[in-house]
Amino acid sequence: MILPHSQLLLLSLAAGSTVLAASNDGAARPRGVGPEFAKFYKDTTTFSCISNPAIKIPFSAVNDDFCDCPDGSDEPGTSACSYISSQSALTVAERPGHDEIELKASLPGFYCKNKGHKPAYIPFQRVNDGVCDYSICCDGSDEWAHVGGTKCEDRCKEIGKAWRKQDEQRQKSLTAALRKKKELLVDAGRQQKEVEDHIERLEMELKGEELKVSQLEQDLEEIQKQESRKVVKSKKKGKVNVLAQLAKERVEELRNALIDVRKERDETRSRVKELEEILAKFKVEYNPNFNDEGVKRAVRSWEEYAAREDTENQDGNAAFDRDLDEISKADSGATGIDWDKWENEEGGHESDIIYQLAAYLPPSIVAFLEDKFISAKTFLEKNGILAEAEGEASSEPKAVAEARDRLKAAQGDLKKIQKTLDEHRSDLETDYGTASIFRALKDVCISKDSGEYEYEHCFLDKTRQKPKKGGSTALMGKFVRISTVSADELNEAGELVQVEKLALEYANGQSCWNGPARSTTVILECGEENEILKVMEDEKCVYSMLATSPAACVGGEAEGNVAPRQKDEL
Repeated sequence: MILPHSQLLLLSLAAGSTVLAASNDGAARPRGVGPEFAKFYKDTTTFSCISNPAIKIPFSAVNDDFCDCPDGSDEPGTSACSYISSQSALTVAERPGHDEIELKASLPGFYCKNKGHKPAYIPFQRVNDGVCDYSICCDGSDEWAHVGGTKCEDRCKEIGKAWRKQDEQRQKSLTAALRKKKELLVDAGRQQKEVEDHIERLEMELKGEELKVSQLEQDLEEIQKQESRKVVKSKKKGKVNVLAQLAKERVEELRNALIDVRKERDETRSRVKELEEILAKFKVEYNPNFNDEGVKRAVRSWEEYAAREDTENQDGNAAFDRDLDEISKADSGATGIDWDKWENEEGGHESDIIYQLAAYLPPSIVAFLEDKFISAKTFLEKNGILAEAEGEASSEPKAVAEARDRLKAAQGDLKKIQKTLDEHRSDLETDYGTASIFRALKDVCISKDSGEYEYEHCFLDKTRQKPKKGGSTALMGKFVRISTVSADELNEAGELVQVEKLALEYANGQSCWNGPARSTTVILECGEENEILKVMEDEKCVYSMLATSPAACVGGEAEGNVAPRQKDEL
């Protein structure tokens, strides 16, 4: 900033007067020096540069509007050393006598006392720039030289009052947010404990099921050995046996049909009885004086129907039902046909006929008939017309088959338990954030109306874009990980700084037309409610959401950064 000669003279005189300036709190220090740096300015004869104490200057050179120290510490109350920073365009070669020294400011800025509010440092570049920076320096002390006639009044009283009121609201909101975070942490801790307990139970069940499978494998092996030692007499399957088996199957089919028909009949009777009770109640409760011919006709019809009710066949119906009960019973030697006897009846096999005739026929004819019979029998068996004789088709003994089925069932149960156990172990190893807090928010969805679209964010699940005027919903990404991102933010000095913020990343969403698959980064800030503040499309189909959540607040975790297992007051 270039000032007229008259203003430079005024500035120099004012700067010189600040050497002996003292603060109202009794701690004598030059203008712009904060309390934490006062110790470097106690010697009022000689001043040693803070970062370079080997460089000494007369104390009268402090705040003389000329930068003598390479760290700018001799000008705490002016903007003379404002160029000193890591981003300065000046090189060390441009500072005569300091070409070996790195240019780095040792002071954070010009100190504003802001009595009635909170003290603050304002960047040296904004000292005596002709602008009243009330947001930082509410007492106006940064414009002490009144450059260009600028005179900044002290507004700390009203600004401080408003700030304290806002800060009180912020603190209340923060307290409420931390209380909600504590509830989330307790809920997350409970869910995690349930997973841990379930894993413990499943591990015990798995051990028991493994022992069961091992025992069933041994049983199967033993049964197979026992069955292999048996000599089983083959059953002869003649026409009578086959017919008996077919008859048995037909009888069972008819018996099952009878049972089903009786069931339907009983259900129909129940419904008819219920309807009769409704009509009987209607006849008793209806108003006969009400002149409605339709109602009267219905009542007369019911009376005629009731008069026809057959009460004489109750005993006959009961006897009929008893007969049906007997028919529905399974057949046995005592109640019906002993099917096992007929199915296993030992009689002559069809081929025996040939050999019975052989005694009455010449040998040449017997050989001819036997050859033709065998050929015909083979043809019928191959084409499924005639069943193969027992012994020709191998079959597994019943005891072995049952043992094998028990083993397969146990192995199936074992696989199910192992699969569930693996899923729970994987869940326990999943990153749910600090103290697993996002367990309590998993699948909780929040939305934001943004004019043409409604945006939805489901924690640790997905993000979506829903058109409000028709069209299909677009998947903006599926959950990938919890991370942090660097975001630009203004500090109290009004400077743009980068801060790390909690973020949830979503990727592999629906592909854009001629573009990449959609993805979303949800940046979380501390807030009392789960709420989407704004949605931005940073690049084509690459979105970012700014949202608030109690989960993003600092604090509330139990010792060891874990979720507390019970609630308490903050």
